[in-house]
Amino acid sequence: MPMQERNFPLRAAAYILCAAGALAAGGTLFHARTAHAEASAAEPAASVAVQVVPVSRKPVSQQVVAYGVVGAAGANAVTVSLPYVARITRVLVQPGQTVARGAPLFVVQADPGAVVAFTQAQSAATLARGELARTQALYRDGLATQSQLAAAQKALDDAQQALAAQNASGIAAGAKTVAAPVAGVVSQMSAAPGDQVQAGTALAQLVGANGAGTQAANVSLGVEPADAATIHAGDRVVLHPLSAALQSVQAQGQVAMVGAAVDAQSQLVNVGASVPLAGTAFLPGTRVRAQIDTQTGTWWEVPRAAVLQDAQGQYVYQVMPGNKAHRVAVTVKVEHGGSYGVEGALDAARGLVVSGNYELEDGMAVRAAKAEQGGAR
Repeated sequence: MPMQERNFPLRAAAYILCAAGALAAGGTLFHARTAHAEASAAEPAASVAVQVVPVSRKPVSQQVVAYGVVGAAGANAVTVSLPYVARITRVLVQPGQTVARGAPLFVVQADPGAVVAFTQAQSAATLARGELARTQALYRDGLATQSQLAAAQKALDDAQQALAAQNASGIAAGAKTVAAPVAGVVSQMSAAPGDQVQAGTALAQLVGANGAGTQAANVSLGVEPADAATIHAGDRVVLHPLSAALQSVQAQGQVAMVGAAVDAQSQLVNVGASVPLAGTAFLPGTRVRAQIDTQTGTWWEVPRAAVLQDAQGQYVYQVMPGNKAHRVAVTVKVEHGGSYGVEGALDAARGLVVSGNYELEDGMAVRAAKAEQGGAR
């Protein structure tokens, strides 16, 4: 029997075994791929956990920070002086003291020469009054002319005017108390007991506090020249003391004046603010930090954390129906504290993403949860 015929059954059996093995391996691979596909289909699509806040349009201002000092409005400063020569006998107040209107400030004694001038004015008025009465009697008897009567009347008028001027000056013999003409703070004292002061010499200066309706500048601030162009009279101002012990204290007012030149010493532009400070802790000389609201407009107010930027510009994400992230291009108009005022095609009915937005892409699935507005900022 030939050798090839004897080996044929062996080869056939080998071929059959190989074919069976291949079929078994193919079935196993197909089953594994099918199971993986089914498992993949059963898993939910990937999503990003985000926090959202409501968004709305409202007035938002650009905030400019300035530093300065509480001073005194020029319109509120009153100088105390005497219209006659006098000697200071007692000083009843001191610098920094708050006084009411009519409160005693000094005790003075008029110069003897001034007292003599006052007495002479009184005597001259009395004499002129008597002369007029006698001339009138003579005129009625036909013993005086019309011109003599007119001259007597003029002499009385002149004497009365001179006496009125002396009375207006407040000259009196002996000691006299000088009272405060207005309520305020004694900012300066220029007189001391024993001083002989001339008429018109400043004895003290009183500074009244700004009232609610006063527009005079009583706070001096300095701002950068680049910021000065955005500040206008009437802009809102909020003052905060620099003292750590008074951090919770604040006062509100408005800009009264914006300088038109750069100060040679500070290299800043001077801004004057009118702030009612009566009864507050902002005493004259207090160093303050001021927040000035400028460029007020109606914008979309969004937390700073919501605004991102890339090569295409600034943008935010909002959550659309189906919990999908939607990219919205925005333009920042103003910055106020922890918020931006932006312009863009935002939807007030959709939540604004403030946390987790760095992981998002347009159209990505999200799991949204509400965030506290303060925390988001």
